Amino acid sequence: MTPETLFSLNGKTALVTGGATGIGRMAAEALVRSGAHVLIASRKGDACEAVAAELNALDAPGSAEGFTGDISSEEGIAALVDEINKRTQKLEILMNNAGVSWGAPMGQFPYSAWDKVMSVNVAGIFELTQRLLPLLMSSATEEDPARIVNVGSVMGEVPMGDGAYSYSASKAAVLHLTKIMAKELAPYRITVNALAPGPFVSRMTAFATEDEDKREKVGQSVPLGRVGHPEDIGGCVLFLCGRGGGYVTGAVIPVSGGINVQTADNIFAAAL
Repeated sequence: MTPETLFSLNGKTALVTGGATGIGRMAAEALVRSGAHVLIASRKGDACEAVAAELNALDAPGSAEGFTGDISSEEGIAALVDEINKRTQKLEILMNNAGVSWGAPMGQFPYSAWDKVMSVNVAGIFELTQRLLPLLMSSATEEDPARIVNVGSVMGEVPMGDGAYSYSASKAAVLHLTKIMAKELAPYRITVNALAPGPFVSRMTAFATEDEDKREKVGQSVPLGRVGHPEDIGGCVLFLCGRGGGYVTGAVIPVSGGINVQTADNIFAAAL
């Protein structure tokens, strides 16, 4: 078996929600470069169309198309699923990446920030997945399962609020939901795994990663000493969606530079 065989996605169709920016954009490019036809959807349809045009200009073996898709309401999800069914009759890969955040200090965090964040980050990905199961099931085989990749966060693994309390809690829910779905969908030959990223350059983290100085400062708090690169996301996505990941389900891959295993300093060091 060659590396090309392990990671090739030729002929496969993927949906990446929130694929116009950040981690979704990184994943979409990796999928296109590996031969997949990638549907890119987010609330900003124009941005999705622009990214699809950029990816189609790469002279890669895959292709892309972008359009509007909103998972913040039941009606929006139904409209997105209708649009997907118009564009394809099969779906081998679903990447649930779209999400929102909210930041405010403890004591000032608004009640409304819970409903908005949880409805998109948890209920939204569950409902979209549920409605797309017929397409995923029809594409799945025992030797080559359909793949679902949920995007969580290292903030859902470790007790980090950092003012984003509903976001952190929602991502913890995503990671747990990933394991529940992995268990329940395995009989249908669908794998469900999650990424738990640390800091990457994205619209959501622009306040802390928009320039090199800020990225360097953020990277100093990461055990591996830097913020994430697009290849870090791309490599994980290709593993989970390619032949090499066909026997992996219910996993959470910590793409966080070691933040997931950070602990307190050696508490006895001062006595030595």
